[in-house]
Amino acid sequence: MGDTTLDVQGLTCPLPVLKANKALRALPPGARLTVLATDPASVKDFRAFAQETGHALVAFSEEKGVYRFTLKKREEPA
Repeated sequence: MGDTTLDVQGLTCPLPVLKANKALRALPPGARLTVLATDPASVKDFRAFAQETGHALVAFSEEKGVYRFTLKKREEPA
């Protein structure tokens, strides 16, 4: 199963998390979603989103103002 990438660069809070949540709903359990964002607030937002929803934030990095989050969809509904 390949990773899905969602580019939300240029969008500000809360849109990156809302769009990621919508994309995750369309993926099968265990799938990975990589999100590219530029909003500095997204760092805090995605950590909170993962904690609240049960999806795993498996990777995070930042390079030249672009934040990359890799989320793994939870196996079963929380």
